[in-house]
Amino acid sequence: MRGWLSLTLGLLAVVIGAVWTVQGLGYVSGSVMTDQPVWAVLGPIVALAGLVLLWLGLHSRRRR
Repeated sequence: MRGWLSLTLGLLAVVIGAVWTVQGLGYVSGSVMTDQPVWAVLGPIVALAGLVLLWLGLHSRRRR
């Protein structure tokens, strides 16, 4: 069970970051985040943090 939490949180952060990015860039409409530059900046940061968590989770699972 080692690393599952960071894998799950990392995957969730990557998905949320991607959604925030496309909303901030205006590709997804119908939200208050649409065409807001702050979400186009925060999205990739959250996605990058998610990738780091994924890497850490995979790395901790391989150590066993």
